[in-house]
Amino acid sequence: MKKEEFAALCEKKTVLLDGATGSNLMKAGMPRGVCTEAWVCEHPQPLLALQRAYVQAGSDIIYAPTFSANRHSLARHGLEHRVRELNTKLVALSREAAEGKALVAGDLTTTGVPLEPMGTMSYQTLFDLYREQIEALCEAEADLLVVETMLAVDETTVALEAAQAVCDLPVLCSLTVQADGSAYFGGDCVEAVQTLQELGAAAVGINCSCGPEQLVSLVRNMRRVAKVPLLVKPNAGLPAISDSGEAVYPMGAAEFARHMAALCDAGARLVGGCCGTTPEFIAELNHRRKEYDGKES
Repeated sequence: MKKEEFAALCEKKTVLLDGATGSNLMKAGMPRGVCTEAWVCEHPQPLLALQRAYVQAGSDIIYAPTFSANRHSLARHGLEHRVRELNTKLVALSREAAEGKALVAGDLTTTGVPLEPMGTMSYQTLFDLYREQIEALCEAEADLLVVETMLAVDETTVALEAAQAVCDLPVLCSLTVQADGSAYFGGDCVEAVQTLQELGAAAVGINCSCGPEQLVSLVRNMRRVAKVPLLVKPNAGLPAISDSGEAVYPMGAAEFARHMAALCDAGARLVGGCCGTTPEFIAELNHRRKEYDGKES
């Protein structure tokens, strides 16, 4: 997909992303503590069923389950030698699920290690990690890239620069932030928009974090400086932890969609759900898309 095509899509309508992947796979039987990427390759049917449901619900873009399929994160499971294999297989599964009815985003995320001098990760090491994964995602024919759930502006910048060194695909960037908009390892959501859009990001925003009802002021602040579409993909509220250790999210699909309408009013252009959301949530967003757009979509 070309950057101009992506921009045209966002101008045409509110773009619907997908909802949660990991929490739904665990409901479908994925054990805790396993490598999600490897488990999905060995048990593809839950992922295919989930992503087909998202497409049917109205998702314009689904995220391939390549979230942590970089060399550093895979090494925690002794799988660092399978970067190309896993990314290739996972994008292929998502393309199979999409059946040409939705775009497939190659998904990347933080390593969880701050960059120097705050942490021990060097710029070059992180750049090489992202470049290796992005090369595999591009070879697998992902339509675009999404760098999500990032913990700092600087690490997001490295991922964006690695992508630009490899390809011309649109890159969507989103950070997970605290209630005041600050990122966990440095920077904030407004700085993220200002920095990343100037470096060529096709969209910038926030995901995970908290529930949509807490993000209106942050989105308004981002909108004041945004030259690119804003992406918002929050959780289904703040979870409570059950006696069995399971995260229980309090917000239902209809309430979630209602709060997302306020975020669209505040400036969000790409919307979806993160932890605790399901295809039902996307269906509710799709049902209200005309309201979000203020016109026929």
